[in-house]
Amino acid sequence: MDFGLKGKTAMVAAASQGLGFAAAQELGREGANLVICSRSKSNIEAAARRIHESTGAEVLPLVADVRETGQIDELIKKAQQQFNQVDILVTNAGGPPAGFFDDISDERWLAGVELTLLSTIRLIRCVLPQMKKNNWGRVVNILSISVKQPISGLLVSNTLRPGLVGLAKSLADEVATTGITVNNVCPGWTKTERVQELLLARADKQGVTPERAGAEIVAGIPMQRMGEPKELAALIAFLCSDRASYVTGTTIPVDGGAYQGLM
Repeated sequence: MDFGLKGKTAMVAAASQGLGFAAAQELGREGANLVICSRSKSNIEAAARRIHESTGAEVLPLVADVRETGQIDELIKKAQQQFNQVDILVTNAGGPPAGFFDDISDERWLAGVELTLLSTIRLIRCVLPQMKKNNWGRVVNILSISVKQPISGLLVSNTLRPGLVGLAKSLADEVATTGITVNNVCPGWTKTERVQELLLARADKQGVTPERAGAEIVAGIPMQRMGEPKELAALIAFLCSDRASYVTGTTIPVDGGAYQGLM
């Protein structure tokens, strides 16, 4: 199946590892040019090499902290200098720290707003005018299944990420006649570095091994396993394609059936 991404330029945030890396790699396989960023120069350059070697895609690795407006502006400027335009934006950020209500200070709440909410808003704001001018664009936000079903111990994420669902649906309606689609993907428990950190924290709190903590989580997943990053990446590539031109404003779980709601 040809997704029609050859010659398109995709920007993927927080792409040095985990879900962001998998998304960038899959888009590269589909023929897109890539702009990838992370806060670590060595990590993002290593990721770019791996993606180029496995896909042949042209990859521009850039250092940027998506919490900083000036760095986002510079990121977009360099992307446009290299590829002229950004057709696809995949937003992504490391999840806010785990914690329960009594553990979370105002400073941690505000840091979560910057990382989770405002970084996405700023990235979209920078690429949207050009997408409107071209009458074509794709925005996919990597969120979490916590927007459908809160996860114990992830209070900041449970509170802030649903706001991005509202943003995506509202924005999708605003740009619906311009050839731009806006969607969310919501990974459940997936084999990433972030999930490994959460398992360690959960195991420590429960006084069990990380393996035991992981087994308890898997027991609640109908497929009886955690997801692979490439499984989420495949959906992202589809949503970025011409094939998905009538899909917008949606929030799609990728969780092995763990979410038990109907909507």
